[in-house]
Amino acid sequence: MSESLIRRIKELEAEVEKLKSQLKESREAGGNADMTSSSSTNGSTEGNSSKKERKKSGKERPFDFAAHPRRHVALRLAYLGWAYQGFAVQENTDNTVEARLFEALLKTRLIQDRQSSSYHRCGRTDKGVSAFSQVITIDLRSTQFCGGLGVTVPEKVDTSVKSKASSSELPYVKMLNRVLPQDIRILDWAPVAEGFSARFDCQSRTYRYYFPRGSLDVALMEDAAKRYEGTHDFRNLCKMDVGNGVLQFERTILSATVRPVWSQQTSSTDQYSQFVFEVKGLAFLYHQVRCMMAVLLLIGQKLEEPQIINELLDVENNPRKPQYSMAVDYPLVLHDCHFEGLSWQLDVEELNHVVCSLQQHWIQSAVKARVLQGMIQELEDKGGASSDHCLLVEGSRQRNYRPLLERPCCESLESRINYFVKRGRLEREEGENGEETLKRGKRPKHCHNSSAQAETAKQPEDRKAED
Repeated sequence: MSESLIRRIKELEAEVEKLKSQLKESREAGGNADMTSSSSTNGSTEGNSSKKERKKSGKERPFDFAAHPRRHVALRLAYLGWAYQGFAVQENTDNTVEARLFEALLKTRLIQDRQSSSYHRCGRTDKGVSAFSQVITIDLRSTQFCGGLGVTVPEKVDTSVKSKASSSELPYVKMLNRVLPQDIRILDWAPVAEGFSARFDCQSRTYRYYFPRGSLDVALMEDAAKRYEGTHDFRNLCKMDVGNGVLQFERTILSATVRPVWSQQTSSTDQYSQFVFEVKGLAFLYHQVRCMMAVLLLIGQKLEEPQIINELLDVENNPRKPQYSMAVDYPLVLHDCHFEGLSWQLDVEELNHVVCSLQQHWIQSAVKARVLQGMIQELEDKGGASSDHCLLVEGSRQRNYRPLLERPCCESLESRINYFVKRGRLEREEGENGEETLKRGKRPKHCHNSSAQAETAKQPEDRKAED
């Protein structure tokens, strides 16, 4: 054994002895302090007892969020919305994706509360609607005391906390996925600058609506979908959300296509083959995608001509929306929310977990679909007839179809505005040039009861996603 190694071992042994001696002195000093004062002894006993009681009752010392840096980040998540009442928190139910998300954020102590978290969502999705690329921005607890993109360092730094600082950031994806339900998964995260908003900095949004071919003329639907492209007034292809201050219905559709889902074993001419309506736009109105899809399904059944889309977009000649049912919710997916310049941080291990989780969902659904298809086939072989109408529209099918432009119409935009002005939800005021303008009015008191309603009241009139 070399002399240098022997010398190093002796140094380490001496250091161990020194630490043992210091520990012994510390314990003796604590014992002497207890002996000099009975009140101190009682206090110590009570303190230990109190700690034990806190531990038994599950109470812990309050977490000091002010001692930790905060980081403004974007989180990208996927969820299966079929079991939820929509994405956004609601006043009358806690069964929403956002409610589960905030439960996870609070449980992992990544945020102190929603109000102080600088939270924004890219868009809302309605009951039963899923998402593959929903994005939120939020301030999360961080380990980065030396700063970095989106990092805010506390003014007074607790040295005990700083000593635990790490060069790597907290594993946000792993932390959240361990406490979220299996049908809600965080995919990745990205550091973003303070003030960056998932709602207002999104460049485009893409929706997909899946449907089986059945007896639909998909070539006709594909031709008709192109008529949606461009900038149009979509008041006849949405639910007019005037009560929430939406008064402008012009939106830009960048692309709209109907195409087969190519990753399939069946022929694209088979009635069970799957197709998708994909629409990409800058922003969308309340129920816009489902109304657009409903009209395409009418065209696919040859109940309407593709020209009906041009007629509905011509609001000068058709200022009032004909009454018709929307397409059902469950085939709709918020497929992509596009942002420029973000550096998404991907955890390969977590990605594999997400793939495994989605595969479990797929196996269950695919097997159930095959069971049902087998039953249908057997009955058809015995003389049963396939349904000759589409089952993806809400409500029952009318026996005698009535063309859209011959149906009763909904209220006009002007009539709705007057209604909400009378209720105080909108207020008229005179503009700079003497023209009349509208603004949000004072809502009834009961509308301010929830944080969700409060956040909605702060948002401008444009809803950024299908609701």
